[in-house]
Amino acid sequence: MLNKNVRKIEDDVLSACETSHRSRKEVQVIAVTKTVSSEEAKELIDLGVVNLAENRVDKLLEKQQALSDVPQITWHLIGNLQRRKVKTVINRIDYFHALESLSLAEEINKRAEQCIRCFVEVNVSGEVNKHGIPLEEVQTFIQALEYYDKIQVVGLMTMAPYQANETIIQSIFSKLKQKQVEIKQQNWHHAPCTELSMGMSQDYKIAIQEGATFVRIGTAFFSAE
Repeated sequence: MLNKNVRKIEDDVLSACETSHRSRKEVQVIAVTKTVSSEEAKELIDLGVVNLAENRVDKLLEKQQALSDVPQITWHLIGNLQRRKVKTVINRIDYFHALESLSLAEEINKRAEQCIRCFVEVNVSGEVNKHGIPLEEVQTFIQALEYYDKIQVVGLMTMAPYQANETIIQSIFSKLKQKQVEIKQQNWHHAPCTELSMGMSQDYKIAIQEGATFVRIGTAFFSAE
């Protein structure tokens, strides 16, 4: 099942890249392993999927310990990070996908031993129950991050509403792409902002067509369908 799902996702990514006239090399597929065991995660790695993501600090640390003999993994923390947990995880990840406040940035800057590659989380849809910086405040927020020398803003991240139709999803992803281009054009040293983390199991093909460079896929890897 897993092998079949990996092949299907790869076919879908290739198709979405071709449709949008993009190189397959531009898109990184991240496997969100929060619902599966370390053994299942290892199976994915053996199939060539080496970007792994967790949304909880404790689960990420558990996976890292269980997979400590697998050096090729790139680790992503994609969930909300409480300030009190920063010190336990920030030097053990390769990418952080949910930077959304200056207070969190301050704590990361305090605890980091090297420059941390971060995505600024953006609430494009304006949903009140979602984390993230409002779209119109993104540039001001990123400009303020200039003073935190351990943070590099590699890109922006968002999530589309789960049950939205394709037109709404496309609009949300397109708006984030436009904002990413705006930030990149500022040529800020601390914020190259070349990347876009958007798209999950239900909408990653749309995300790729709208410019995603990282897609975060969980269910589609592990579903029995």
